[in-house]
Amino acid sequence: MAAPAQDDVFVDDITLPAADGYPLAATLFLPRGAKRNAVLINSATAVHRKLYRGFAGYLAKRGCAVLTYDYRGTGDSRQQALTGYNQPKSLVGFKASMSDWAAQDITAAVAWMRQRYHGMPFAYVGHSFGGQALGLLPNNSEISRALLIAAQAGYWKLMAVPERYRVYALLNFVGLPLTRALGYMPGKAGLGMDLPKDAFLQWVSWVMSPRYLFDSKLEALQNFPKYKGALRALCLSDDPWATRPAVELLCAGFTSIKPEIITVTPADTGVTSIGHMGFFRAEHRDTLWRGAAEWIQAGE
Repeated sequence: MAAPAQDDVFVDDITLPAADGYPLAATLFLPRGAKRNAVLINSATAVHRKLYRGFAGYLAKRGCAVLTYDYRGTGDSRQQALTGYNQPKSLVGFKASMSDWAAQDITAAVAWMRQRYHGMPFAYVGHSFGGQALGLLPNNSEISRALLIAAQAGYWKLMAVPERYRVYALLNFVGLPLTRALGYMPGKAGLGMDLPKDAFLQWVSWVMSPRYLFDSKLEALQNFPKYKGALRALCLSDDPWATRPAVELLCAGFTSIKPEIITVTPADTGVTSIGHMGFFRAEHRDTLWRGAAEWIQAGE
C-alpha cells in the first residue's frame, strides 16, 4: 500500500483488469479507519480520473473505499509507445467504442469493487457518460445506490443555446473529418483528451439522435430496467450540456424505478458558476460534496 497522500487517506495506484483482460489504470482511496461504504466513480467522456481525486479523497475521509479509473484508450489506460520515454502509443487502429467502455471496463470495475467489498453498501457515482453507462451494465443490479452528476441523454438540440451550435459544428465539421483522416479524434481539437476512433464516431451518432443512445440498436439497452436501486440525478442549472430535459430523458430509461432529479443552481452553493465539470472543484467540499456523501452513506 502506498504512503498516505492526504491526511487520513491512503492513496494507491493500481492496475484493474477489464472483462477482457485489458489493463486499466486505477486509483484506490482508502480511509485509515474503518471502511463503511464502497464507491465507484465513473468518468465523463475524455476526462482523466485525476479530476475526481479531490472528491474521492473526501469520500474516503468519511469512511468510503473509493475507486477511480481511466477507460481504455484514455488517460493512463492508454498503451505506451515502444520507443521514447513515457510516450503514449498512437490510437490509430486501436479498437474501443463507448459501448466497449461500458461492457468491458465499467462492468469489470463494478465486479471488482463488489467482490472486494462484498459486505458493504455499494454506490455508483457517474459523471456525464459515466452516468449514462449505468443503464448499459449487465451487473448494475449489484449497485444499491447511484448518484448521477451532470449525466444526460446528450442529444445536441437538448443542449443550451449557443452551446448546441458549437457542439454541432465541433463534432460534424471538425471532429468527423479529423477522425476519419487521422484514425482517432485528437483532444487538442476541443475535447480535452484524444479519443479512439470508434468511441468518437459512436458518440457523434448518439449526439445527433433525438433519443441519444436509446435510438441505437445496442443489446445492452435491455439492462436499463435491471437497475432497481436508489437513483439521484443532479442537474446543474448552468450546465449547457446536461440540461434538465436531457437529464430527464436519460432518467426515463430506468423504467423499474422512479429516479430523483434535483436541480442545483450556483446561488444554492454561494458560487457564480458550476457547469458541466464544476461539481468536482474543492470549493464545493462543504456544500455539494457533503450533500452527495450524506446521500451515498444514507444507504448503510
